[in-house]
Amino acid sequence: MVPGMDMPLITTRPEFCRACYTCVRECPAKAIRIAEGQAQVLPDRCIACGNCVQVCSQRAKQVASSVGFVTGLLQSGARLAACLAPSFPAEFPFADPARVAGMIKALGFAYVHDVGFGADLVSLRYRHLVENAQGHRYVATNCPAIVGYVKRYHPELVSALAPLVSPMIAMARVARTLHGPDVGIVFIGPCIAKKAEAADPDLPREVDAVLTFAELQQMLLVGGIKPESVAPVDFDPPIGGLGGLFPLNRGMLQAASIHEDLITGDVISAEGRAHFVEAIKDFEDENLDVSLLEVLCCNGCIMGAGMTTHASLFNRRARVSQSVRRRMTSFDKAQWWGHMERFAGLDLSRTYSAFDQRIAPPSFAKLSEIMARMGKHGPEDELNCGACGYDTCREHAIAIFKGLAEIEMCLPFAIEKLRSTVKDLAVSNQQLAETQEALMQSEKLASMGQLAAGIAHELNNPLGVVLMYAHLMLDEHERDPKVREDLQMISDQADRCKKIVAGLLHFARQNKVDLEPADLREWVAGALRLNPAPENVSVRVEHCEADSTVEADASQMLQVLANLIWNAYAAMPDGGELSIQTNGDAEWVRIAIADTGVGIPKENMAKVFEPFFTTKENGKGTGLGLAVSYGIVKMHRGSIDVISNSDPQIGPTGSTFVVKLPRHVVSEPPSEKAESLLET
Repeated sequence: MVPGMDMPLITTRPEFCRACYTCVRECPAKAIRIAEGQAQVLPDRCIACGNCVQVCSQRAKQVASSVGFVTGLLQSGARLAACLAPSFPAEFPFADPARVAGMIKALGFAYVHDVGFGADLVSLRYRHLVENAQGHRYVATNCPAIVGYVKRYHPELVSALAPLVSPMIAMARVARTLHGPDVGIVFIGPCIAKKAEAADPDLPREVDAVLTFAELQQMLLVGGIKPESVAPVDFDPPIGGLGGLFPLNRGMLQAASIHEDLITGDVISAEGRAHFVEAIKDFEDENLDVSLLEVLCCNGCIMGAGMTTHASLFNRRARVSQSVRRRMTSFDKAQWWGHMERFAGLDLSRTYSAFDQRIAPPSFAKLSEIMARMGKHGPEDELNCGACGYDTCREHAIAIFKGLAEIEMCLPFAIEKLRSTVKDLAVSNQQLAETQEALMQSEKLASMGQLAAGIAHELNNPLGVVLMYAHLMLDEHERDPKVREDLQMISDQADRCKKIVAGLLHFARQNKVDLEPADLREWVAGALRLNPAPENVSVRVEHCEADSTVEADASQMLQVLANLIWNAYAAMPDGGELSIQTNGDAEWVRIAIADTGVGIPKENMAKVFEPFFTTKENGKGTGLGLAVSYGIVKMHRGSIDVISNSDPQIGPTGSTFVVKLPRHVVSEPPSEKAESLLET
C-alpha cells in the first residue's frame, strides 16, 4: 500500500476491460495476469511504470488517488511543502513558473520547492561516484520503476544499484532541513512510480504523499484556481540549476557533466519500455563494459503516465529546455553555489533489498505440452503474431505455465476454435432442421393414419357387399355381354377401392417390427423377382459390402424395396437403367436405388413421403407406397433420403433413394445427406 491510500497502486475496473491485451503487450514486467478474460494487475510484480494506464483506450486501469489524503492534510492546517518535479513546464506550457507556484500555494501549501535543486545535489554525487568507480559498475537509480524492475527481475544486480537517493528524496531531506522535521512533504510530478517509491520499505517515510500532475490539475479544477486568478509567487529557495534537465533523456548526464563518450563507452544511456529491458539484461550478462548505466523507463520523465498533456515528445522536450534556458539567463550562480555548499554534507545515501518475483520457466516437455494445447505442434505453427500481448508463441506458453495468461488469448487458436464451433453449430442446425422435418412428417402420418383407419373401417364392409353382389350378378348374366361388361366395370372399380382400403389399413396400422438376422442381398433379389423389369429397362446390381447381414423385419423391408423399385420403373416410361447398390460398415448398411427416369421436380421434393401424394396418372397410384415405406424404415431406426433432378439443362435426370439401416437396432441414426451415402 502507498501512503494515503488503502488500495493497490494500479487496479483494473472489470466493467471497462475489453480483454484487448494491449496492457499485457506494453507491460515490461509482465505484471498483468489474464484470468477468465479479465486483465488483473499483480501488485507484487508491478513496477508502477504506468504503461498500462497510458495505452488502455477503455480507461479500465485505475490509479490509486492521493487527492483525498492531501486535501485532508491541507484542511487540517498542517504545514505542507510541495516539491515540484522539474518536468512541470511540459504540463503547464502557458503558465510561467511563478504562476504555477502561485496556484500551488493557493491550494494551501506553505512552501513550494523546485526538485531541480535536489537533482543538482544528486548530479554532483553521481559525478563523484563515476570518478571513483575503480572498476565498480553502477545502474542509476533516479527512476523508481527501474529500481523496482531490478529488485524484482534482476535481484543479482541489486548490489549494482547506485547507492544514492532520487532527486525527490533529496529535495524532501533539504525541505526538512530548512523547515523542520514536522513539515509535511508532498511531491508533485509526472510519475506514478513515485507513489511506490514513497512507500519503499528500504527508505524511511520521508515523503508523506505523491500527487501526479493529473491529480494536481484535478485539485486546481475543484478549487477553481487558474493561472490568471493567482498572483505570481517565486519558488522557495534553493532554486535548481541544470538539474532542471533531469526529466529529459541524458539530462542527468549533462547536469552532472558526465559525458557519454562513444569511444570509451564508460557511460551508456537508454530509455523506453523495450530498450531499458535489453540494456539491463546486457548489463547483467556483462555485455556492457560500462561504469554507469543511466536508464529511464519512459522516454524521459516528460512522458510519464501521470501527465495530462497530449503534446508530442519533442514538444514537451522543447518546453523543458526553453524553461531551463530562460532560468539560466538570470541565474544567480553565487547564491546557487552557497546553497550547494550548505547541503554538501546532506546524507543522500540509501540501500536496496531484493524482491525476487521471478518464476522458474517450464521444462521442455511441459512447454511442448502447453504449445500442443495451443495448436502449436511445430515451428510452422508458431505465427508469433503478438495478438496475445506476447512477442512470441513460446513466451505466451511460458506465461500460461506461470499462471499469467490463458490459451484463449491466442488469436489463431480462438479463430480456429470459432470455426470449429460454427461448423458444429451448422451441423447441429442441420440435424435440428432434419429432426423437425421428420417430426412434422411423423405428425402428418399420425394424423393421416387416424383418419385413414376410420375411413377404411367404414368403407370395408360396404365394399365387400358391392363386390359380392357384383360377382353374383356376373354369374347370372354370363350370356349377356353388354350387361356383363358393365358389371365387370363395377367389380373392377370396387376391387380397386378394396385395395385402396387395404392400403389405408396397412398405412394406419401401428406395425411391430419382428427383428431377426436377414440377408440384404436376398431382399434385393426378392424385390426384383416381385417386380420384373420392363423390356426397355436394364437392371444393374452392385454389392460393395462383404457382410450383408442385418437385423430387420425381412418381409417389411422387402415391401420397402419393392415399392422403390416399382416407382423407379414407373419413372422410366421410355426406358432407362435401374441401379441398385449396397454398402455399409460395422454399424450401418445402405441401399441406394437409382433410376434414369424423369426425376422429381424441386417443388415436389418436400412432399414425396406425404400420404396420398402421387404424380402418377389417375388410377395408377394411391400415394401411399412411399409413406408406408417411410414409416417402416423409421420403425427400424433408419433413414430414407432422396436426391433427384428433373431439369435436363442441369444434368442427367433421375432419382436416387437411399435407405440407411442400423445393423443392430439400438439408437436413432444421425441425419446425413443422401449424397454422403453413395460411394463413387
